This record gives sequence, structure tokens and C-alpha cells, in this order.
Amino acid sequence: MANEVIKVQTTKQGEQRVSARELYKALEIAKTYRFNDWFKTNSKLFNSGMDFTSVVATTVVNNGATRQLDDYMMTIDMAKHIAMMSGTPKGHDIRNYFIQVEKQWNSPELMMARSLEYANKQLLGYESQIAVMKPKVEMHDKFIATGKAISIREAAKEMDVKQTTFIDDLLNHHYLYRAGHRGKLQPYAQYVGKWFVLKSVVVNGSALEVTPQTLITTKGREHFYKLFYAPDQIELNV
Repeated sequence: MANEVIKVQTTKQGEQRVSARELYKALEIAKTYRFNDWFKTNSKLFNSGMDFTSVVATTVVNNGATRQLDDYMMTIDMAKHIAMMSGTPKGHDIRNYFIQVEKQWNSPELMMARSLEYANKQLLGYESQIAVMKPKVEMHDKFIATGKAISIREAAKEMDVKQTTFIDDLLNHHYLYRAGHRGKLQPYAQYVGKWFVLKSVVVNGSALEVTPQTLITTKGREHFYKLFYAPDQIELNV
């Protein structure tokens, strides 16, 4: 805005705010009224967190060092009210300045510009979310496309993780255990039928030794993928 008297800042929520210290300085009352006393008196009718928020300002002192000062970011309405309460020609001018700021802020052109900016931010957010979710959705589709129970080795390959890593995760989370002297991977009984199925295979033809092979179902692979490798994935209906 041309002839800026006091800097007006816009918050992330799209609200206009001004510094209490800048208003205090613009009203030219520093010689008769300390800032802290002035703000305490003039803020009695307003609500902290709604009409103003506490912030920290910085200033450079004579030796070049930076000094921190208490400040407050006020709404335009609060700033107008305080300027009017000052009862001085300077306060009247500043109040009129804030009125012009509000008129410009609420002009159709700026309102449209803000709406477009908000829409663009929302679109970018959706696109980012889609980009993040796309590999996970594709993995879900892959599980569904396979449509059958497969071996642990095949499941690890499908999830693009090392077989040893996948097995360790299943063992550490007590979905599988090692059975018999061969240490064959077997699922705990409560998980058979839902996430695992057992298929009998002959492991020693001459002795006709039959040992069940553990296969992982479509639901099981999707469950383990989300649990171990995509914990932020949305729940999928399976």
C-alpha cells in the first residue's frame, strides 16, 4: 500500500495484524507514556489470543548488540480503536489510515487474489498427498492383482524388501516361529486362515516326510506391508 504509515502483516490464517510498538511509535507518545504502561492501559478492553498475541521484537542498541523487547501483534480493529482513543490529530490520521487499509484488503480484486492463492495451496496439498499415496495404492493394487497366497520369498520381493528383513519382522512381532530341527517357519495358529495358509509339501521324497509350507494371503501381505513398511498408509478395505 502506498504511503505506508505502519507495516501491516498478514498471518498464515489470512488475518491482518500490526505491531503494538509500531503503533505506539507512530502515535508519538513515547516521551509521556512508557510502552508497557501504555499497552496495559489500552488493552484492558481486548482479549489476548483473539485481539492480540504476545511476540518478541528485536532492536539494535548503541553498541551494535541486539536487544529483545516485548511486543504484541494486534488486529486492525484493535489498532483503530486505540488510535481513536488517543484523542490526538495523529491518532485520527492513523485511524483513517487503517480504514483505508481495510478497504483495500476487502476490495474485490484482493479478495479474488486471496481466494485463488488459497485454492492453489489446497491443490498443491492434494497433489503432494496423491504423490505420497500413489506407490502405496499401486502396491495395494498389486496385492489384489496377485489374488493368491504366495511364499514368504515371493511376498518379500513383491514388497520390495529383503527376505531376511521381512522374516525378522514377522518373527520379532510374533507372527511366525521356527519349528522342528530344521527351523521351519510356521505361523501361530490364530493367524492361519486370515494372513497365512499352510500347504503340505514333500521335503524328503525317499522318507515321505511331509512339512507344511507357510504361504501369505493377499490380506496378510497388505497387512504386513502397512504395518512394517508404510505405517502412514490409510486403512484399505480388504
